[in-house]
Parts: sequence; structure tokens; C-alpha cells
Amino acid sequence: MPNTIAGQAPPAPESLRPWFAGVRAFSPAGRPEETLVQLPAAATKVVLRMSADGRRDVLAVGPRVRASYHAGKQGFSCVELWLAPGAVRPLLGVAATELVGRAVALPALPDAASPRLAAALHRLDPRDPLPELAETLPALLPAVDPARTALLRAGVDALSVHPDRAPARVREVAGELAVSERQLRNLFADGVGVSPKHYARIDRVRTIITGAATTPWSRLAAATGYYDQSHMTTDFRALMGVPPRSYFTDRLPARSPCGAHLG
Repeated sequence: MPNTIAGQAPPAPESLRPWFAGVRAFSPAGRPEETLVQLPAAATKVVLRMSADGRRDVLAVGPRVRASYHAGKQGFSCVELWLAPGAVRPLLGVAATELVGRAVALPALPDAASPRLAAALHRLDPRDPLPELAETLPALLPAVDPARTALLRAGVDALSVHPDRAPARVREVAGELAVSERQLRNLFADGVGVSPKHYARIDRVRTIITGAATTPWSRLAAATGYYDQSHMTTDFRALMGVPPRSYFTDRLPARSPCGAHLG
């Protein structure tokens, strides 16, 4: 299996959860002959990227709708802050859909909070970022709309795979939230960046990759809401570029990681 560098970030501290779903610091270490994988991700991230010579860049990295494969590379590290659903526009001043497939220098974005957030991250100690982030960021960040974000996050939760249930269908979720399917699509475009259907596809594929080592393919297909294993394989290939079995055995062509592929 290729070396995955885009797994889900650990949950953010409680003080940051109105804005961020997860925070992680990592250094993707790999030999040039290894393949590092950026998984599809239905999330926008603010990334502090540090090179070996001390240069720091703070980027807004939008959702990634398909996987990308990169050559092993050393000499850089990253701190990633995964934005919570609905926090993109309050923090960055744009709809999440405007950032899909892009990496943008954070100070270039229109919201007044962006330069303050970039300055705070430039000063960050990447060896132990959580205490400083939890203490300094809440005072710098604008409020989010609690009703709108609660609605969006309920939709995200309903469309996600859980250990005790498969994801709901988009029509069912719209009905549960008392909105039309069109309203739900607009809500996801603004606050997540991808449609409800594509969000569910990405979440399913990420769940398959997490569970493939311990769960038979047929059980994974059922647990993630696919009609059968054939449908799961088709969806996996569309988002990952290869069928599931090949993904765990093949080495694939690659290029450099940590935001460079989005330039």
C-alpha cells in the first residue's frame, strides 16, 4: 500500500472547534522510490508549510476531489488546521467551492481574519503547536453563524459513514433537515466545497482505505452504503484512479507533496 500523507487530522481542542475540526503536525518522510498519497478530502485546510532552510508559507488548501500521487520527499514539514464545515467563509471570506483544487497564500484572501491568522501561524512553534493555537487563535477569529453551521454539520454527519450505520441518502438528509435538495447543495457548496453526493463518495472511499486491512471487501461495501462490491469498486476507481486491490499493491507515478500539487 502507498504511504498515505492525507489522513484525517486528530480532533481540534475544544476552544478551536467552532472553526476547526482537526489539527495535525507532520513531516512526510519517504524515499524517492516510494509513493506518497494525497487522499481525496472534502475539507479546506489552513497549512503552515516549512522547508529545511526555514522558509515558511501559510496557505489555504481547498478540497481535493480525487487522489493524487507524489514522489517521496524529505526536508519539509507541515502544520494543518482542518476547517470545520461552515467556517470557510467566516475565516477566509470566500465560498469553499472557490478553493476546490487550489492552494492560495492566506494573506491574499479577502477576509480581515486571514492576515491575522497567517501572522499567528508564521510565529508558531511546529514542535508542539496545540497549546499555542488553543490559547491565541480564539481571540483572533470571527464568529460563525451558529444556526447555519449547525444545519450544515448535521448534514455532514448524516452523510458520513459511522460504525453503527451506513450514510443516509441525500434526499433523506434534505428531508430530515427540512430543506430542499437544492438548498442542501447550495449549503454544501458554500460551507464544504463539494456537493452532498460527492462529499459522501469521498467519505466512503476514505473509510474503505481505513478498513481494508481488517474487513472483507463485501462487508466494506455494505458498511459504507454501496449496493454491492462492484459499485464500490467503480466509485473507488473514479476517485483513486485505480481499483481497490491495485491500490494496496501497486506503486504509482508520483510527484512532490504538501500542497505543491495544487499550485
